[in-house]
Amino acid sequence: MSRFQTFDESTSPAHGPERIGRMRAELTRRGFDGFIVPRADEHQGEYVPKSAERLAWLTGFTGSAGTAVILADKAALIVDGRYTVQAVEQIDTSVITPVQMAETSAEDWVAANLPQGAVLAYDPWLHTSENVRRFEKAAARAGGKLVASDMNLVDVIWIDRPDSPQEPVRPHPIEFAGETAASKLERIRTKMAADKVEALVVSDPHNLAWAFNLRGGDVACTPLPLGYAVIPREGRAQLFFDPVKVTNEAGDAVGDLAEFTAISAFQTALDELGRSGKKVRVDAATGAIAITRRIEASGGTPDVGEDPIALMKAVKNEAEIAGSRAAHLRDGAAVARYLAWLDREAPGGRISEIDAVEKLEAFRIDTGAIKNISFPTISGAGPNAALPHYRVTSASNRKLERDQIFLVDSGAQYEDGTTDVTRTIIVGEPTPEMKDRFTRVLKGHIAIATIVFPKGTNGAQIDSFARKSLWDAGLDFDHGTGHGIGSYLSVHEGPQRIAKTGITPLKIGMMLSNEPGFYKQGEYGIRIENLILVEPRKIAGGDREMMGFETLTFAPIDLRLVDISIMTAAEIAWLDAYHAAVREKLSALVDDETRAWLDRATRPLG
Repeated sequence: MSRFQTFDESTSPAHGPERIGRMRAELTRRGFDGFIVPRADEHQGEYVPKSAERLAWLTGFTGSAGTAVILADKAALIVDGRYTVQAVEQIDTSVITPVQMAETSAEDWVAANLPQGAVLAYDPWLHTSENVRRFEKAAARAGGKLVASDMNLVDVIWIDRPDSPQEPVRPHPIEFAGETAASKLERIRTKMAADKVEALVVSDPHNLAWAFNLRGGDVACTPLPLGYAVIPREGRAQLFFDPVKVTNEAGDAVGDLAEFTAISAFQTALDELGRSGKKVRVDAATGAIAITRRIEASGGTPDVGEDPIALMKAVKNEAEIAGSRAAHLRDGAAVARYLAWLDREAPGGRISEIDAVEKLEAFRIDTGAIKNISFPTISGAGPNAALPHYRVTSASNRKLERDQIFLVDSGAQYEDGTTDVTRTIIVGEPTPEMKDRFTRVLKGHIAIATIVFPKGTNGAQIDSFARKSLWDAGLDFDHGTGHGIGSYLSVHEGPQRIAKTGITPLKIGMMLSNEPGFYKQGEYGIRIENLILVEPRKIAGGDREMMGFETLTFAPIDLRLVDISIMTAAEIAWLDAYHAAVREKLSALVDDETRAWLDRATRPLG
C-alpha cells in the first residue's frame, strides 16, 4: 500500500453530461450565457485542495492546468501539450470539445464561439487581473461581455463539495530555513520602499510560507499553509488563516512580527487598506482580481506587479543549499536501491507500474526522513511512458514488459530539501531507435549540465542547448527543459525556469531541473532529469562574470540505452565522471547487494 498516493480514478467521463447540464440550468437561472472554469484555486496554485478541484469535478479532467468554457450549446476544455491525450481520455467528448492551447487559446475560443450579445461569467477569486483583461477583450471581439459572478457556479451545483482543509500551521526550523523571518521581512520592506509601495498583499502561500518560516499541509505534495498576508512598509504584518489551523508553536515562532487574523476578516482588511489611500502591491501572478477591485473600490491604489518575495525565495541561502545536498544524497541512495531492485525483478514480467511506485516509496520511507512525495509519481511502462504527465491508476496499470522502456519520474519532500529525479530504464534489450533517441536526450542533458553563461542570461536563452541534438534529427519535445525547485516547498517553483518562456535572469543560488525528453506516442517515452544549482564559474582570460550549474542529483543513468557512437569524447567523459561521483557518494549509503549493482551500473564507458 502507498502511504502518500492512491491509484483509483477519482473522476469519470460519465459524470460530465449531467453536471454540465446542471451548470447550464444554473446559467439560465442567473441570466448568464456562459461560465469559465479554470483549474485554479484562490491562490492560482498548481496543487489545490480537494475543495478547489472544480474543473475535475465538472469535466473529469484531472491535469494540473486547463480551462473549461461552458456555453449554452457548446463547451470546450483547453489544455496544453502535456495533457492532449489525457484530456481526450478523461472527458466525454460528446459534450466537451478538447482543444489544444498551442492551436487555440481559451481567449481565442471565446472570441470565436461566444454568441453576439452573450454574457460570459467568471469567479473573480479564481482569475488574475491579466487573465480577466484577456477574457474581456475576447468577449468584446465576439460582441458579448464578461461579468464577475458573486458566486462560483460550480460551488452552487457541487452539493457534496469537500470542506476547506484545516491542517496545522507549523514553524520551519531556522536550521533548514537559514534566515530568520525578521531578516526576510527587513529585505522585503527594503524592496517595497524601492518600489514605492506602502503595503504588500501576499497571495501566494509559497511566498507567505517562506517569508514567515512557516509550513503546513493544506494541499497534496507541498507543505503549504493556505492563507494570505498583508505586509505594511511600517508596522506589524497580518497573517490570515482559519484560526483552527494556527498552532501555539507557529504563534511563538512568529511572535511580534505578525498578528494572526481569521481568514474571514481578509476582505475587511483589504477595505481598510483601500480606505487608508495606500499604494498596495498585488502579485500579478497569483493575486485574484477580486483583491485588486476590493482595494480600488475602497479608495486605495492597487499596484499590480511582481511580489518581491518570489525572487528572494528562488535564490537559496547556504543552509538551504546544504540541506538540498544532504537530501539528494539520502534520496539518491533510496533511488539506487530501487533501481537495483527493478533490475532484478522487472525482467520476470511480474512487476506492474503500481508495484514500481509502491516499492520506490517504500525505499524512501526507509530513510526515516521523508515527509511526503513532492508530486504524484509518474510510472510509465511502454506506451504509457510516452505521456509526459502520466499518472497510473488501477484501470491504466500495466506490467513492465521485456524489451520495453520504463520511465519513472518521482520526488520527495524532506525537511531539508525537495527532490525530483527522472530515470528511463530498458527492461530487456532496446531497439537501435530507442538507443538513438535516448542518447540524443542525454546529449541535451549534458549540454545543460556543462554550459557556462554570462550574468544576466535567462532560461529561454539556454533552452535550445537541450534540444539541438534532437533538432538535428528532426525531433523535439513539447515541455520546458527545466523548472525551479523550492526548499521544502513546491517542486515546481518560479520565476526561474529553462524554457522558451523563461525570461527571468538566472542567479547564483537558484535551483532548477534539467530534464529534456523525447516521446513517441503509443510506443515509448524518454526523460533524464537531475536537479541543478546555479553557481559561479571562473573562465581563464575571460572578462565577464560567468555562471554554470552544479549537479545535485546522484543516480545511475541506464548505460544500456547509450549509443556512444553519436557521443563526443567530452560527453563520454562527463558521463563517466558523473557516474564516478554517483559511486563515490552513494556506495557507503547502500547495502552490499546494491553496491555491487551500483559498480556495474556506473562502469566507465571511456
